Amino acid sequence: MVLGAWRDGWRRVLAAPAVVAGVFAATLLAALPLALTMRGLIDAHLGGSLMAEQAVDGVSWDWWQEFTSQASGLGATLTPSVVGFAATLDNVSSLLDGQREIVPVAGALALYLLVWIFLSGAILDRYARQRPTRAHGFFAAAGAYFWRFLRLGVLAGAAYWFLFTYVHEWLFTDVYTRMTRDLAVERQAFAWRVGLYVAFGLALAAVNVVVDYAKVRTVVEDRRSAIGSLLAALAFVGRNPGPAAGLYALNALVFLGLIGAWAVAAPGAGGAGMAIWLGFALSQLYVLARLALKLQFLASQTALFQASLAHATYTAAPEPVWPESPAAETIRSG
Repeated sequence: MVLGAWRDGWRRVLAAPAVVAGVFAATLLAALPLALTMRGLIDAHLGGSLMAEQAVDGVSWDWWQEFTSQASGLGATLTPSVVGFAATLDNVSSLLDGQREIVPVAGALALYLLVWIFLSGAILDRYARQRPTRAHGFFAAAGAYFWRFLRLGVLAGAAYWFLFTYVHEWLFTDVYTRMTRDLAVERQAFAWRVGLYVAFGLALAAVNVVVDYAKVRTVVEDRRSAIGSLLAALAFVGRNPGPAAGLYALNALVFLGLIGAWAVAAPGAGGAGMAIWLGFALSQLYVLARLALKLQFLASQTALFQASLAHATYTAAPEPVWPESPAAETIRSG
């Protein structure tokens, strides 16, 4: 069942390339204000100096250090860790260590999450129906599920807040300190920290699985209650722990494979001219692949849930239709 749902998920993702392209475009648009702001900060700092001419030929490490030492806010994030595979490692480290984002980045992230909440209901509706819903049906579904998913997002946010505020603090302050207090070998302390990272990651994954199936049940069964969807998701995972965990683990392994490939192919901070543009194109291909895999998580989980109902195309709600204009109604009645 797990392999069947995994293959079916990829089939649904590849059958709707417009969904992948739309999510990719939304991601670029969300990052664009930050990119333009950073461009303005760099341009203001370089001005017409000799450093500006050197920057055209490649990265100037002396200028980079000078810029970051004087910058604040968004400008302070322009460190070597934002380039290539280092950015991926930095994001994972920030997540597991519970580091807070600066205000501009947090604002852009909040906006992106709202856009994702708006789109995810329509994306799940498209994958559940397994047929084109066209633009009017897609955005009608997005509007129909937005408030339901927003309430679900608030509950999910509370669960994540509890994990990062209390569980993370308990694991990495109380447990880690107690277990490593009398250790004399550094690698043993490192092993304990890795083990606690794994434990915390599993807790995050468990919440993520339940929230994902709550979204799936909301769309497939046309549920209105966020709490009811979460309880139904818990019941589904409780009845199908092996398939639910196996499918998530399979998708996670593919994700780790993608990360490994990116670690090998990721561009560095050097180079100039065409090399920079090639590095940029490669980075965007990685973002596209990562987004496609994110959609695969949702599509395969939808396929697994529908397969458990013995009705692979079941959806309770009628196909959403964008409201027609009053003029169309007048013409019909006339």
